Amino acid sequence: MSRVVHFDLNAKNPERAIKFYETIFDWEFNKWEGPMEYWMIKTGEKSEPGIDGGMSKIDDAPGFETSVTIDVESIDNVVKQIRDFGGEIIQPKMAIPGVGWFAQFKDTEGNKLGIMQDDPSAN
Repeated sequence: MSRVVHFDLNAKNPERAIKFYETIFDWEFNKWEGPMEYWMIKTGEKSEPGIDGGMSKIDDAPGFETSVTIDVESIDNVVKQIRDFGGEIIQPKMAIPGVGWFAQFKDTEGNKLGIMQDDPSAN
């Protein structure tokens, strides 16, 4: 069974958004050292229910929405299944260096979600 393992927020003004979530929900933010402006979000202790997430800095381009990411064993197999069952791939498979393979899709109802295959050797 594949589980939701991550959520993504987007912010035009990351500093403002970080202050908002830190103040209201006591979340912790740490700048990621990867190739894009991205912050890892800790929403609680691992021993508690829930998932952690991340936040990207975005511009005014349309199409950026909050989304969740589902862990999968084989991103290639799941991409094929999504297409076979009427979904649409909106972000083809891409490497997140040192983390794994990522893609985004819309389900049959237009909901946008991500899929992620762990693979530390992804480049």
